[in-house]
Amino acid sequence: MLAQLAAQLGAELRGQADLTITGLATLQEAGPSHLSFLANAQYRKFLAASEAGAVLLTPADAEGFSGNALVLANPYLAYAQLSHQFDLKPRGVPGVHPTAVIAASAKVDPSACVGPYVVVEEQASVGPRVTLGAHCVVGARSHIGADGWLAPRVVLYHDVRIGERVVIQSGAVVGGEGFGFANEKGRWVKIAQIGGVSIGNDVEIGANTTIDRGALNDTLIADGVKLDNQIQIAHNVQIGEHTAMAACVGISGSTKIGKHCTVAGGVGMVGHIEVCDNTFVTGMTMVTRSITEPGAYSSGTAMQSAGDWKKSAARFRQLDDMAKRLQQLEKQLAAVTAAQSDSSKA
Repeated sequence: MLAQLAAQLGAELRGQADLTITGLATLQEAGPSHLSFLANAQYRKFLAASEAGAVLLTPADAEGFSGNALVLANPYLAYAQLSHQFDLKPRGVPGVHPTAVIAASAKVDPSACVGPYVVVEEQASVGPRVTLGAHCVVGARSHIGADGWLAPRVVLYHDVRIGERVVIQSGAVVGGEGFGFANEKGRWVKIAQIGGVSIGNDVEIGANTTIDRGALNDTLIADGVKLDNQIQIAHNVQIGEHTAMAACVGISGSTKIGKHCTVAGGVGMVGHIEVCDNTFVTGMTMVTRSITEPGAYSSGTAMQSAGDWKKSAARFRQLDDMAKRLQQLEKQLAAVTAAQSDSSKA
């Protein structure tokens, strides 16, 4: 019932209290039994014609709206909170599938769900209510805290420690060997990666994301970090609490990223630098030095039409010559100005 959802959210109910809500949908796709939301001004144009049974709205957007509404300060947050009630993700049944291979020295909590062909190696431990999807591997001496959820085909190497309520999507690899080599007269000599990976509570790791183990100390992912798909975290990287990264980010070794940072898609960071708390890095930026002041940072050029980009690229190639010519002109101007000054004094 709409009234129950309003009470749950602490929202002001406007309209039909006994309306039954069967799902969530966008303003464009919602039907009479759906709850929708308006969180972005560019979608306001769809509100009047929406067939949604009810809409999550701010007080400003609710003005003049004649339909059913739940009015509150942050509709998007409310949508996020309610989304779990309509999540159809399968929930595992406690127990170990007969095809799973559990080492004699491993510890698996009786409330955990261990799926088909899972492997749990020596001295590893799986905590209460953890779900391990099919074909997951939990390496030797690794630990997964309570209420973790690993989708099928997640691989944890040895000595990986994961906190509570951690979600890891399919294809992710945690604890792979970092890219460490020493050069001897043109020949690469491998460096053993003897550290591990330590992941805090409430972390989410996207599909096919890789987090390398440390060379000496652990690679560290703090509480609340959110990593999208296909991200590369190199050895000994440290990521602070509640930092979020979008897809295809690449972080080089020993880089330290602060708390509450946002890193947009395709960003690259060189190794051995530090990024301070509350930093926002826009998409496709290449971070080549430490960031010591909070704020937004960008590099590269914005999109242009192909024709304009070709003209700009041609001018880029001329910049060095233009700079030299400008210096010459400045010197000539300075000489003329000095001569005129001397003349006026005379």
